Amino acid sequence: MSSRKQLARLLVAKLAIVSFAFAALPGPLASGQEPGAAGSSAVQPVLPPTASSAATRVPEDYLISPEDLLDIYIMDVPELSRQYRVTPSGRLVFPLLPSAIKAEGLTPDEISKELASALRANGLVSNPHISVTVKESRLHSVAIAGAVKKPQIYPVFGRTNLLDILSLGGGLDENAGSVVRITRGELGMRAVSDETRPGAATGAGQQSFTIDLKRLLETGDPELNVAVYPGDSVTVPMGGVVYVVGAVNKPGGFVLSTQRQGLTVTQALALAENPKDTAIKDKALVVRRGEQYPGGRKEIAVNLRTVMAGNSPDVVLQPNDILYIPESSSRKALRRGADAAIQMLIGAVIWRL
Repeated sequence: MSSRKQLARLLVAKLAIVSFAFAALPGPLASGQEPGAAGSSAVQPVLPPTASSAATRVPEDYLISPEDLLDIYIMDVPELSRQYRVTPSGRLVFPLLPSAIKAEGLTPDEISKELASALRANGLVSNPHISVTVKESRLHSVAIAGAVKKPQIYPVFGRTNLLDILSLGGGLDENAGSVVRITRGELGMRAVSDETRPGAATGAGQQSFTIDLKRLLETGDPELNVAVYPGDSVTVPMGGVVYVVGAVNKPGGFVLSTQRQGLTVTQALALAENPKDTAIKDKALVVRRGEQYPGGRKEIAVNLRTVMAGNSPDVVLQPNDILYIPESSSRKALRRGADAAIQMLIGAVIWRL
């Protein structure tokens, strides 16, 4: 082939690459293009997980699935080396090739050989050296949501465990509750189907179940550190809230995090920076709501004097409980008068200075 023909062929290839790049931008599909190919081929880079785990490494026998994100590198051909999204029908649309390549069900090594063969057959690259890496898989991932520091979807290509998954999510948020909820995907349900016998691991055979997170973190019980599979979702709910109102120095709501489970009345008062001097300490109430109570609520009388003296049991608060400490109106008026007198005295001293 003459040098002029080679130059012309190279120019045609460059123009085709530029045309494909414009076709990958959002907009109407080009005629003859497979649905979902244009909008799915070029994607934004995927952030790597923040923690390392063997489950995030793609096994050699991994089979490519629809909508997987592939990182394809062709030696000495930077124009074609980038990330490509497999179409929903399981095919790979590649620039300059007249038709898409079947990718679903192939390993990364097999798709690299198929692509090299297609490039040679169309006279585009004489001796291609190609490497294919799976960067993201929607079917082979775990969704981590709720009270973790970095909730998102993480690639997981094999069996891992709950603690590793929480580590991928950056660890627990300070307002995390005392349980974690796991919902099994199709792969997880198949994997644990033979564990439904008596004495099986926690959550075996169940589509959704909860784990005592506080006990897991304190004891490291391996039975609670359950297996997590691709397609599962892990949710850490926010802790419940108790409210302290009335004659306290810092009224408000306080989250029952993993460190505050079993919060008592005296501990809640400490968080609210103690009762005021005008508080009626022997008339405090815990208001607890629930459909099981008459009228939808229950009132528990609390004598703070005897509780703080150790002569009465310290009531353990539940999520959504309201601890109310009433305030004496006469004491309040007396305290306001004393405050006013103190302010006047301070003003007089400053004036004389």
